[in-house]
Amino acid sequence: MNRGLQGRYVPASVVGENVQAFVPAPLPPQPPIRWTPELRSKFDQALVALGRLDTVSTLLPDTSVFLYTYLRKEAVLSSMIEGTQSSLSDLLLFELNQAPGVPLDDVREVSNYVAALTYGLNRIAEGFPVSLRLFKEIHGILLARGRGSSQTPGEFRNSQNWIGGTRPGNAAYVPPPANQVLECMGRLELFLHDQPEPASVLLKAALTHVQFETIHPFLDGNGRLGRLLITLLLCEQKVLREPLLYLSLYFKTHRQAYYELINNVSLTGDWEAWLDFFAEAVIVTATQAVDTARQLLDVSKEDRKRIGSLGRAAGSTLQVQQALLERPIATAGWIVRNTGITPATVNKSLAHLEQLGIVRELTARKRNRLFSYTRYVDIMNRGIELP
Repeated sequence: MNRGLQGRYVPASVVGENVQAFVPAPLPPQPPIRWTPELRSKFDQALVALGRLDTVSTLLPDTSVFLYTYLRKEAVLSSMIEGTQSSLSDLLLFELNQAPGVPLDDVREVSNYVAALTYGLNRIAEGFPVSLRLFKEIHGILLARGRGSSQTPGEFRNSQNWIGGTRPGNAAYVPPPANQVLECMGRLELFLHDQPEPASVLLKAALTHVQFETIHPFLDGNGRLGRLLITLLLCEQKVLREPLLYLSLYFKTHRQAYYELINNVSLTGDWEAWLDFFAEAVIVTATQAVDTARQLLDVSKEDRKRIGSLGRAAGSTLQVQQALLERPIATAGWIVRNTGITPATVNKSLAHLEQLGIVRELTARKRNRLFSYTRYVDIMNRGIELP
């Protein structure tokens, strides 16, 4: 649907250049969303997929084990869209104080994302609403260390930014001037709190994501925070009990369409095309998450059965396997500390797991040996292949 320009252009002066900055109209869209039977059906399918995903969290024996690595996979993917080169293994090595195979700043950026997402989820669990204050708090953690730490973490920008191009004059997009950011974000907060009218949570998440990216309220980290907000909203509104939905892989796979659809919303008001894409992203991603959880559950059960054939050694080896489910790349020392089993027994158990082909040693040294739960890591790595 073509509603025309969804906002207005205003003159802005940046480093001596006069440019036209775009100020988006407040939400909800006017005229209202045109719910064709196809779009309505797509949103219904997305809600069913979310329901299935929420049910999976009750089937897993320990959701936190799955979430630990799954959340980190999202951090890697979301940061990858912004150009970092860190892999999931790099991040897990970094968290073990081991040397990753990529520049430290890349892994630090991903580690910041994990900390920011975890913080936001904890605040929501405490009953804190999704709000401008929460955006700022999360942003402060997202840019706490590494490349973005000089970009006023935790504060809305007080200077003009731009997207694409080498300077504002040849930029692909110039967001609102700094003096209009607070007003734009204030209106977005009202929409989040059902003013001027309530919206269903999935619609709210889809519209808010575009509006946030269009306003681009921070100097850096807008893309990562905008993607993170989708999960926070679904958890705040109790659509998901656990933060299991992350759309970064879908957005990364369909990156060109993702950017074009967001841009078209501003230029033509075609919210419906964006909503169709968003609902499809939810359906595909939720289905993938359910499949991943089931695959990991199957791997764990199969491996437990094989470990059971070890006789007397099975008990301690199962404990080591359980620890590796929690951290699929770990040092022998970490396993000792987190299981309370003696180093000698841990080493024997790891030798059994190696013989069974369940784990693989990543190092060839006597101290600080590093092990990978091979099939677990392979399943989690799907979609994270570096470009």
